[in-house]
Amino acid sequence: MLRGWIDAIRRNHALEHATVAVLLARHGPMRLAGRASADGFLLYGALDPEEVLSAANEALQRLQGGQPELAVSPLCGTNIAVAGMLAAATAIIALTAGSRRGRLPNAFIASMFAVIAAQPVGRAVQQHLTTCADLEGVAVVGVRDIVGELRKVQTSGAQR
Repeated sequence: MLRGWIDAIRRNHALEHATVAVLLARHGPMRLAGRASADGFLLYGALDPEEVLSAANEALQRLQGGQPELAVSPLCGTNIAVAGMLAAATAIIALTAGSRRGRLPNAFIASMFAVIAAQPVGRAVQQHLTTCADLEGVAVVGVRDIVGELRKVQTSGAQR
């Protein structure tokens, strides 16, 4: 039961990323934020519900049609979390190892390299842990306004 719930969130997270990619391709740079849940995802941005529905349906078709790369986004918060964790871990290691004299400069250097390394690591974490591009049986049910520019994209079939 827990595994099904987590997998549903991962599938909707992939659909959220793909929907944002479609919207950015259509409209160019814009402020968007999303948050996946087991029954769909929230999307915050200056878009009407019909545009969001159209983009979500296109994203779903593209993911189901063999474009899993749309599930991984350079804009995902997972990338920020991975960068923060790697930078903190390398700084702690640098601050507790070696001579006292070079600890702080080593911590800065280690943190910078960790942030650089976090880019491919963040993509891998998304691909293998936080998203799932297998959306077979998933459907977009609809889009509804929540408040202001916040929309809920409702899905079905993500929880198996």
